[in-house]
Amino acid sequence: MSATGLPAVGGGVTCSVCIANYNGMGLIDACIESVRTQDCGFAVEIIVHDDASTDGSVEHIRAHHPDVRLIESAENVGYCVANNRMAAMAQGEHLLLLNNDATLLPDALGTLLAEAERLARPAILTLPQYDAATGLLLDIGSRLDPFLNPVPNRDPQRAEVGLVAGACLWITKALWDELGGFPEWFSSIGEDLYLCCRARLEGHQVRALGVSGYRHRVGQSFGGGKAQAGSLVTTYRRRALSERNKTFVMVVCYPAPFMQLMLPLHLMLLFVEGVLLSILNARLDYLTKIYLPVFSALLRQRQALISLRRRIMRKRHLSSADFFSVFDTLPHKLWMLLKHGLPRLT
Repeated sequence: MSATGLPAVGGGVTCSVCIANYNGMGLIDACIESVRTQDCGFAVEIIVHDDASTDGSVEHIRAHHPDVRLIESAENVGYCVANNRMAAMAQGEHLLLLNNDATLLPDALGTLLAEAERLARPAILTLPQYDAATGLLLDIGSRLDPFLNPVPNRDPQRAEVGLVAGACLWITKALWDELGGFPEWFSSIGEDLYLCCRARLEGHQVRALGVSGYRHRVGQSFGGGKAQAGSLVTTYRRRALSERNKTFVMVVCYPAPFMQLMLPLHLMLLFVEGVLLSILNARLDYLTKIYLPVFSALLRQRQALISLRRRIMRKRHLSSADFFSVFDTLPHKLWMLLKHGLPRLT
């Protein structure tokens, strides 16, 4: 029997569902149960990496979910390390990275495997994402703007996307190993963007299916990340990691000469954005906590970034035109500013 109680096929595991957990005791039961009750008919294992939670998550999982393979981290290591550890342990041919604040619809795993088998080639896949509180469709994967901000796709007929969110990301274990998983120095946020951009550069598809889906309590596991009462709400830490890691992805994945053209413009606009937000909100920490750290991080990680870029570009099989085919022209931040006003940070 598999960890979910589903009948094992040939004694093997078809899919390993990897759930990174930090202080998610109030969320993890629903997440695990949505996997355990999948109507798919193949063997599934559930792996949970607990990132040194302080809310009793480990004891709770051991007591209530003995079928789960639990990794208990002695220290908080972040989302990238957590998923790399789970992927290394996984026995399945396929991996599903699933947020602890997400729940799968009953046919989710079967839908993903059917598409993987139809493609008959390694790919990164996802399903429609619905807001857990309202039921509204949030996205079916995302396109990207020139500065690597995600642009939600809500067209079920548009399968090719630029970004599959790590909240529900399906990938073969072989492709995960080929790509090297997540760069552990990303820590958290933007690692899914990196993986998708790198996969596309190497000629692999990144697709979002228009059927089935998952419900997501956006921001519950990390804070912020969505609009509330018409205003965009996020946290300093989330925004800082997002701006830093999007910049990292631009450096390592943007084809030449676009990287050399876009990076200076991107950095200039980040600095201007930080100054303006600090002035308009009369708080200097917008600049000092979010935007200036991007510049220092580039300097600190410059050797790692240069080395990674060289490795990625040596394996590149996609033309620049095809790489940018999933990009929109207009900056998404501008649209969000017009729609929601200045972001509110906590």
